[in-house]
Amino acid sequence: MKWLRYIWALIRLGRPHFLAGGVILYLLGVSMALYSGAALNVSALFWGQLVVTATQLMTHYANDYFDLGADQANRTPTVWSGGSRVLVNGRVPARIALSIALALAGFVFVANLILSTQIQPGAGTFGLLLLAQLLAWFYSAPPVRLHSRGIGELSTAVTVTLLTPLVGFYLQMGAITRLPVLAVLPLCCMQFAMLLVIEFPDAAGDRFAGKRTLVVRLGPEVAAKLYSIALLAAYAVLPLLWLAGLPPVVIAGVAALSPLALYQAWCVYRGDWQKPTRWNALSLYTIVLLMATALVEMAAFIWLIVTRT
Repeated sequence: MKWLRYIWALIRLGRPHFLAGGVILYLLGVSMALYSGAALNVSALFWGQLVVTATQLMTHYANDYFDLGADQANRTPTVWSGGSRVLVNGRVPARIALSIALALAGFVFVANLILSTQIQPGAGTFGLLLLAQLLAWFYSAPPVRLHSRGIGELSTAVTVTLLTPLVGFYLQMGAITRLPVLAVLPLCCMQFAMLLVIEFPDAAGDRFAGKRTLVVRLGPEVAAKLYSIALLAAYAVLPLLWLAGLPPVVIAGVAALSPLALYQAWCVYRGDWQKPTRWNALSLYTIVLLMATALVEMAAFIWLIVTRT
């Protein structure tokens, strides 16, 4: 049964519990394209989701490899932070993680070519996908290591909550309009906040290993304030999004989840970021807020599609 444990370790190394987020955000982009008048392209739907999921897995395997030093120095990992712990615990050799990441990178490059030449032809398709994949790879990979340059949180928010829906939208629509950009602005703020909150447990190990995340650079007190500001910004922009043309039902759906955001901001304000017993809950509820908001937006666009026909 040793080989079964090894396979399970390889699966855990890919952190599959994060993959659902990529599905939700990609389908949000697809739903916005259908609302905007696109006819459903099933091939684009399938290949696009395949590339998004493969890119996520590539990033997870690469991050565990390139962040191994920080993960080894981390004595306070949680369910959501500190890496998969598979490499740290010696379940799988580190070189295997890198090999899988490189294999996935090769796969997504080939899939990019298929999408941009056969399914949604054009340089725009290839460029959009490649941009997302480069940002994902170089989040932790040298020589760029975005996570240690003070922009890793921003680049990840852009990659996950802007570019992923844009990929879904563009592959169906063949163009980018302002609608998806407007719709994902609150999600970008929430993703930025989520990244901050999952960095609190890692701060000591990251600092020791030279991984200079924003929590390390700014200090946890300032980062805690920035977390609350980011969450509040997600709702402060809603009036502007309404003026810019985002459908009111979408805005109402986002606003309906504001009590959870306020609760999270209050928890951080009262100092829960300092309490190891609260780290898992803080991360979980911020992730729930982000995913629930994306699902509510998707449901709103689907409702608009159904009710106009």
